[in-house]
Amino acid sequence: MNPNLFEHASETRRQQDAPLAARMRPQTLDQFIGQQHIIGAGRLLRRAIETDRLFSSILLWGPPGTGKTTLARLVAHTTRSHFQMLSAILSGIPDLRKVIADAQERYQLYQKRTILFIDEVHRWNKAQQDALLPHVEDGTVTLIGATTENPYFEVNSALVSRSRIFQLKALEDQDVQAILQSAVTDPQRGYGKKRVLLDEAAQAHLIHVAGGDARNALNALELAIESTLPDEKQTIHITLDVAQESIQQRAVLYDKDGDAHYDTISAFIKSIRGSDPDAALYWLAKMLYAGESPRFILRRLLISAGEDIGLAAPNALVLVSAAAQSFEYIGMPEGIYPIVEATLYLATAPKSNSTTAYFKAYDLVEKEGQVEVPDHLKDANRDGPALGHGQGYLYPHVHDQHHVGQQYLPDAMLGTYFYTPSEQGHEAAVKDRLRRWRTAQEQALGITETQTLPELTMEEIINLKNKQGRH
Repeated sequence: MNPNLFEHASETRRQQDAPLAARMRPQTLDQFIGQQHIIGAGRLLRRAIETDRLFSSILLWGPPGTGKTTLARLVAHTTRSHFQMLSAILSGIPDLRKVIADAQERYQLYQKRTILFIDEVHRWNKAQQDALLPHVEDGTVTLIGATTENPYFEVNSALVSRSRIFQLKALEDQDVQAILQSAVTDPQRGYGKKRVLLDEAAQAHLIHVAGGDARNALNALELAIESTLPDEKQTIHITLDVAQESIQQRAVLYDKDGDAHYDTISAFIKSIRGSDPDAALYWLAKMLYAGESPRFILRRLLISAGEDIGLAAPNALVLVSAAAQSFEYIGMPEGIYPIVEATLYLATAPKSNSTTAYFKAYDLVEKEGQVEVPDHLKDANRDGPALGHGQGYLYPHVHDQHHVGQQYLPDAMLGTYFYTPSEQGHEAAVKDRLRRWRTAQEQALGITETQTLPELTMEEIINLKNKQGRH
């Protein structure tokens, strides 16, 4: 028997037994549904694939089930170059070395280029990505990398700079509908040889819950069809009830270590800062639905209480601290109530970011270097009698209203003001009180010139936060 015939029969059976999502992969660009912004007629990537002129490396970035691997396979079907595929989950540097050695030999002997597709390329660590870099630079391989994570953060910056990035988006509802209809009617790859009746409500449910993920929708459709017995007319009837059993929970794009994690918590905090309780509840629900740690959310609420609410509503920090402690006592699911209470309190509280005045002081400390503490503020318990430390200090509590005008800053900084209270909530009263105290101090010390340091930009604050964290 011809072994090639045996291999062909085995491959045919393997393709027939493959999951529906694998069978329905487009074989040509014309069969590809969705992503028209990068693969539509006349687009750069489509032209490069059709003319087999994919000479520069590319990174395909997008959510699961949007066609990244399918696009790579279409390149494999159309290119005259050798196409090699690796999975970053299953392979490492030894596998890469073999691919590179084969590619070098192939080019030397046959002048044939190699296109290397690496699925989940972000899962390779820095050393593995570094091992690939020189061979991308010298053209030994043309890289096609697929990633669900932002390549600007998760892929070696040198690889990113040598690649063209194409961002794929979650499929539109009409795209998923077209894919489902094709799966039902296609006699070779789908269920066209069977009588399948897909109710409109069932189809709508599959589309909605799939969340723009074609693979998710096809897997649910396959489960629904394969688990439903035909009626007396040999019709497989997929009702809404069947569809709901096949796919019950909408997949939410949310990787706890990836972009969606940081983007969603950012939207949550910005909604609180912007005093929009409805948006804050929405992003809170999305995070908890996707399995985010409630403790992580509570930590961010504690930060927000200090950074965005501050002294405009000083009870904010107390309330969020109580919510965090309550959650430790209660746990989920009832622990959601103190989290929601803290969220709504912060979102509806008066806002002030005056606590960032600290970073003005931190910035000045860094610029001024060593500065002497005034003698009357020094500790008098150890060397007061010998050196005069503490002499001349005025004890505020024996004075009217528990305040007395005296020097607290170093000589060179007298009249320098870091903190500017807002007009919001409790802080409005603080502003009036502080104005009186500062006036008394200026009169007592003869200060004629004062300066209120300008507000820092958000970029300056972030840089100073990072410096603070390293110290």
